[in-house]
Amino acid sequence: MATELRLPELGENIETGQVVKVLVSPGDSISPGQAVLELETDKAVVEVPSSVGGTVTGLYVEEGQEIKVGQLILAVEAASREAEPQPETQPPVETQEPVVAKEPAQLEEAVGEVELAEEEPDAEQELPKTEVSPAPALDRPPETPAAIAPAAPSVRRLARELGVDINQVPGSGPGGRISMQDVKDYVRQLNTQAARARPLTQEPPALPLPDFARWGEVQRAPMSNIRRTTARRLGQAWSTIPHVTHFEKADITELEGLRKRYASKAEAAGGKLTVTAIILKVVASALKAFPKFNASLDMANQDIIYKKYYHIGVAVDTEHGLLVPVIRDVDRKNILELSVELTQISEKARTRKVTLEDLEGSTFTITNLGGIGGVNFAPIINPPDVAILGIARASREAVFKDGGFEPRLMLPLSLSYDHRLIDGADAARFMRWVAQAIEQPFLLSLEG
Repeated sequence: MATELRLPELGENIETGQVVKVLVSPGDSISPGQAVLELETDKAVVEVPSSVGGTVTGLYVEEGQEIKVGQLILAVEAASREAEPQPETQPPVETQEPVVAKEPAQLEEAVGEVELAEEEPDAEQELPKTEVSPAPALDRPPETPAAIAPAAPSVRRLARELGVDINQVPGSGPGGRISMQDVKDYVRQLNTQAARARPLTQEPPALPLPDFARWGEVQRAPMSNIRRTTARRLGQAWSTIPHVTHFEKADITELEGLRKRYASKAEAAGGKLTVTAIILKVVASALKAFPKFNASLDMANQDIIYKKYYHIGVAVDTEHGLLVPVIRDVDRKNILELSVELTQISEKARTRKVTLEDLEGSTFTITNLGGIGGVNFAPIINPPDVAILGIARASREAVFKDGGFEPRLMLPLSLSYDHRLIDGADAARFMRWVAQAIEQPFLLSLEG
């Protein structure tokens, strides 16, 4: 009896993938754990193993096809009775109708613009309208005077204009009296709840495009899963995180000399002693000195999550798109070890051999464009991180030092940070610490 092999769960929030390569054919003998497909998810290319052994009797996918978790991919004639087929009554995933969750109604951002002073009951003022559907009876006079919310008529009018039930607003005044600020705070709370209810994968409506073919020849190419995910995640990061970028320069004249001197030692160990490898160690020490930069924001619970581990993501440019593999426990490794690991994980990313585990769990991110060029740039934060360090190309500059100008090799650095958690002064101190540690490595032993 043939066993149906379906696409297993591949990781958190991964529902689909594109078949890159089919590794078996009908008639092939396979063993449990043997890879049968290469699948490109929204994070990486992964191998899909077989859960059973036997002979392939049916193949139901092809290269380039988009398939879902649970979809039938192979039929296998089991080699022994130990292989238990899935129940035949299980319907294929592709025949099931998807369930689409309805988005909750959300109040407009009118509250932040409403600046009303306490006024007389007969004063009228137009306020922004919102589409909210309160219960029909909420604004009708209650049957008993005891149920009347303690609020001035002007406050009641503000609540009506904003579409909220005054009886549901907690009052902060004496005896629970409700002020205009209480109403505004309540509406902001509703906005936050509605925002949390919206699916994270939901994208804003696409703007209509003109017919480009009117002006010349065009060619369409589908976005890869990695490119679609990059576009979605960076779009969300830019629209939900208040970005600020701080720029700095570090004098790496002496550091470059040391890097060249010990480069052969790193090569002998199987790595490459790059500026990124060195800065990985510097940043890990800086994160210990400034724990806020190694944190994440939990806006749903209004908490700051401080992490006691130091896993740093490094952006890698590949022909398939931008990937950010993670170097774990950077604080526990020396620079030679980091050089080897960075070399290996970058090669895995470029050859599409990174696993989902390789791409998860970062606490901070570094991106280096210096090998390509550029004076400076402002990178976009990689959530749930709260900061990202950008490295541009170093160049010789005339620097005034010891009473005169001399050529120094200066490295441009940029730090984009989440202004909800990190203030400008925090960023300036962090960047000065990083720059000084690059210029004076003794600081790593002194303070790191």
